Amino acid sequence: MKKKLLSLILGSALALTVFAGCAKTETTVTEAPVSESDTEELIIESEDEDEDIFGSYEETEPLDYEKPTVDRAGVAIEVPDQVDRIVSLAPSTTQFLIELGLSDKIVGIDSNSVDYLEDLDPTIPNFDMMNPDNEAIAALEPDIVFTSGMSYVGGESPFQSLVDAGICVADIPTPATLDDLKLDLQFIGLCVNEPEVADGYVESMELMLDEIQAFAAEVPETKTVLFMMSIPSADYPMIHSFGDGTYMSDMLDEVGAVNACAGLEGWVALTEEEAIAMNPDVILTNYVWVEDPVGDIMALDGWSNVNAIKNGEVYLVNDNLCSRPNEHVTQAIIEWGSYIYPEQFAELAEAIL
Repeated sequence: MKKKLLSLILGSALALTVFAGCAKTETTVTEAPVSESDTEELIIESEDEDEDIFGSYEETEPLDYEKPTVDRAGVAIEVPDQVDRIVSLAPSTTQFLIELGLSDKIVGIDSNSVDYLEDLDPTIPNFDMMNPDNEAIAALEPDIVFTSGMSYVGGESPFQSLVDAGICVADIPTPATLDDLKLDLQFIGLCVNEPEVADGYVESMELMLDEIQAFAAEVPETKTVLFMMSIPSADYPMIHSFGDGTYMSDMLDEVGAVNACAGLEGWVALTEEEAIAMNPDVILTNYVWVEDPVGDIMALDGWSNVNAIKNGEVYLVNDNLCSRPNEHVTQAIIEWGSYIYPEQFAELAEAIL
């Protein structure tokens, strides 16, 4: 069962990645791509010889893709028909734009997006997303500026002067669910005239999630997981985590785990006493600002009777994969699964990550 599922998931990911790439080369602003011939088939080999997993992509009528009239925060926007100059002030968006094949159209980024400089002009200007230099951004003459909810402190837009100057500012707040995340990707694709390619990545995500759920169905017991986005200290004793209504909580659901903060809403701050009382079976952390985060958690005073500490079930996960909400969160889900349920997910993690 596992080997066949692994064959399916690898084939699914490869097929739709290739399909998305083909769509990119065939895309125009006005037409959706169609298959090269009426009879062309995409066959993926599994362990069973000559098994046709996907069948064929049938030729379809062109889709009627329209430019968004509101951004993902619900604010009215007017997206230009032609988008040749893009400023991206969120690393998740920057990465996705690069994967859409638009590196040459990105003229400005946020300071966290410098992780992707190898795919961009190394001299590209970068900005602090929490304190943007609107005058410098406007000087780049962007057709669109993608922002994230991280920039909107106190609910007020720091980009009003750009809007007043006639520049399209499209906000994409942190998604509350994985379904919201998919809609964010499709929104970006529509804005930059690459809707078909964005749809291909969303389809790939959906196939990957279907296969992850198949692995999760083999989990023998449900484990409770506490995700620590910070480690308590004398200077700051609170623990940041997430509850219901967050895409990361959805990620735990996908592998068949229970969020220790279930019942709490949104992004939460816990006292140590509250976290200890949750008695999680597994602790995951993405806190990379200390030399040994796992060791620091294992050594916390008063935590020795917590199941995760007693059993050595504390793990450092890849922060970029899970904290940058785009199609790569499926990889983060697989990574989390490999720590929480190694028997079910280790082989998949080894193949995918």
